[in-house]
Amino acid sequence: MTDHTPSASPRIPASRPGDQTQTAAELALEWAADPRWDGIRRDYTAEDVIALRGSVREERTLARRGAEKLWELVNQNGTAENPEWVSALGALTGNQAVQQVRAGLKAIYLSGWQVAADANLSGQTYPDQSLYPANSVPAVVRRINNALLRADQIESSEAWVSTPRQAQDGAGSTTDGSTTDGSTTDRSTTAGSTTEPRDWLAPIVADAEAGFGGPLNAYELMHSMIEAGAAGVHWEDQLASEKKCGHMGGKVLVPTAQHIRTLNAARLAADVAGVPTVVIARTDSLAATLITSDIDPRDQGFLTGDRTAEGFYDTRNGIDVVIARGLAYAPYADLIWVESSEPDLELAQRFAAAIHAEFPGKKLAYNCSPSFNWKSHLDDAQIAAFQRELAKAGYTFQFITLAGFHALNHSMFTLAADYAERQMSAYVDLQEAEFAAESAGYTATRHQREVGTGYFDRIATALNPTSATLALAGSTEAEQF
Repeated sequence: MTDHTPSASPRIPASRPGDQTQTAAELALEWAADPRWDGIRRDYTAEDVIALRGSVREERTLARRGAEKLWELVNQNGTAENPEWVSALGALTGNQAVQQVRAGLKAIYLSGWQVAADANLSGQTYPDQSLYPANSVPAVVRRINNALLRADQIESSEAWVSTPRQAQDGAGSTTDGSTTDGSTTDRSTTAGSTTEPRDWLAPIVADAEAGFGGPLNAYELMHSMIEAGAAGVHWEDQLASEKKCGHMGGKVLVPTAQHIRTLNAARLAADVAGVPTVVIARTDSLAATLITSDIDPRDQGFLTGDRTAEGFYDTRNGIDVVIARGLAYAPYADLIWVESSEPDLELAQRFAAAIHAEFPGKKLAYNCSPSFNWKSHLDDAQIAAFQRELAKAGYTFQFITLAGFHALNHSMFTLAADYAERQMSAYVDLQEAEFAAESAGYTATRHQREVGTGYFDRIATALNPTSATLALAGSTEAEQF
């Protein structure tokens, strides 16, 4: 009879990737010692976090990388002495995000409004009223990160010039920094090069709206955002079931304490994931006139005593309630955002001063909204100075929520109208404008290269160095562009 007994017991590793070994005491010490958590309050314990982590914790590389980078960016500036800020535009597609990073922006904003309008998982066009599936924004976060990762892969593969197969790669790089398809690379890894590699993985700040439900919904949504690679997530103090765009009417607030539970739920999800996600608290109390309950003493002084047919309470709006809520949210948030109905610098400065009187250095966010008719409120000089003045007051993250929606629609309408009148002449004007933009770093003129044809040719040559089926080599793009 054959003896199948192994000669020696297999070695059991002392630990495996993902093993959860951090203790509650170690986590509590981290919260106390790490400057990242200065001024941040949690209404739960380190023991709660460790108990919820389980024995294995997945590493969320993109979320961690993005959160650390975003936090570094917003803390580098935003003072009267150094009035700089992080600029972002709302993107609703991966390609829009790629173009934003290529053009030099350091962060990306992902608006729930834009997801509702044209990028949600139900495939519908919706107003900004939380009508789309709750996992839609995380799905777009992942889509944007995938596009940025692909751009990084393309650029990295083009910059790698040491392979003897480069001549067979339709998008391979030559020693002078150009590629064999005629385009130029933006970085190089050749010996002696001092070109700084581009960091394609710009941090994404994503819209969680009012959380799509209670604290448990907020916890799960934050978990999905982190899993998708979001760097920061913002939460607004409206009633989820009645949520409206900040520039719509009919907004219903939740009690101050209820929104604090939402912020706590978001922070708890991040702590369980072990990711320092940037939590942004938004208040819509500047314009909202309804609230669900009179239970919170902090809200009672603003109530009028009237009730609506739905059972909501009438409440006064304005700067006083905004400041009260901002002060209540500040210990639980990394940044605070007040949604306003017009570009009001005086109001923004007054709010910042009130917050900083109690929470010095607290970072603020500002929506430079396309819902504002900017020139009806400000002249050209005021518009040009607006963001710098905001930065002096501590608004270190400034963004245009619906930039992607308006850029996409206006550019296509303009092209379509011109094409209807002038046919190919109109499109050739667009192509010539693309050629002209190449001197500034634009590369999408070569659309095959832009989406990774050369990158996948390189995969093909890695598998078969003598491949005769490469896509970019011999293509019309390689021959004509």
